[in-house]
Amino acid sequence: MRRVFTNFRLCREGLLGILVVSFAQTLAAAPTWQGTLSKDPPGNFSPLRPLHANYVFGWSGFTAATAEVQFSRAPDRVQIQGTGHTTGLVRALWKYDVNYKATADVPNLRPVEATQVDGYRSKKVTTHLTFAGNTVHRTRFDTPGPSPAPAKDFSFPNLYDLLTAMLYLRSQPLPERSSYRVVVYPATNGYLATATVLGREKVSVRSGKYNAIKIDVQLKRVGKNMELEPHRKFRRATVWVSDDSDRIILRIEAQIFVGTVFAELQSVRFDEGQPKPPAEGEEGT
Repeated sequence: MRRVFTNFRLCREGLLGILVVSFAQTLAAAPTWQGTLSKDPPGNFSPLRPLHANYVFGWSGFTAATAEVQFSRAPDRVQIQGTGHTTGLVRALWKYDVNYKATADVPNLRPVEATQVDGYRSKKVTTHLTFAGNTVHRTRFDTPGPSPAPAKDFSFPNLYDLLTAMLYLRSQPLPERSSYRVVVYPATNGYLATATVLGREKVSVRSGKYNAIKIDVQLKRVGKNMELEPHRKFRRATVWVSDDSDRIILRIEAQIFVGTVFAELQSVRFDEGQPKPPAEGEEGT
C-alpha cells in the first residue's frame, strides 16, 4: 500500500511539473508586440480643417486613377467621404470604382462606422464596419452574388480604422525618429501599423511645393492567435505630410506585390473657399 501511495505521489508531482512547464512555455510564446503599442492619447496639434481634395494614382509617373476626398466636422463627429475610379487605358483594361465613407467621435478619435463599396465590371462588393468599444463588427456581401458572407468580429483595445489612425498620427508632435504603433482595422483584417518619422524635407507635388514630414509606414497582419504575419500584398510605404498647421497627405509611395505605386495630391480647397496656403517661403498652387 505504501508503494502505491508513493507511486501516486510521484505521478501527481510529475503531472504538476508538466503543467507548470507547459504554462511557462505558453507564456513565453505569447505575443510580446502588444506591449510596444503607443500609449499616448491623441495629441493637442490643431484639428484638421474641413476640405475637398483631389488625388491621382499610378506608377512610374503614369496616371491610372483619380479620387476625390471630402473631410467634414461637426461638434462631436468627423467624417470622410471619398470616391475614386480608374481612368484612360487602365479603365479599358480594368474597370474599378470605389466609394468610401467613415465617421468617428471626437475628441477621443474613436471610430464609429465605415462603409466601402468596390465596383468592378461585373459586380459590387460592399463592406460595412461597425465599431463598439474595442470591437469591430464586419459584414460583407456581393451584388449580384450569393448570400452575404458570414459576419466577422475582431476585438482589440484602442482599435482604430483608417480615418482615426490618420487623425491620431497627425495629432502627435512627430519629432524626427519618433515611432507610433497602433492596431488598425481597415476593411477585412486587423493590422499592426508602425509609422516612423524619417525627417523633414521639401517635396514637389502636382498641387505645389511644400515643406514636408517624411514618414515610413509598415504593416503586419494580426493572426487568429494574435501572432503577427507578413502582409501578403503590401510591403511598406513612404508618406509625405505637409509640415504646417494642416498636415495633409501630399504623396504616398507604396511597395506592393506588383511594384511601386503612388498617390499624389492634385488640388485641395478648404471650406473657407481659399486654396491651401503652401509652407512659408514655398510656391503657391
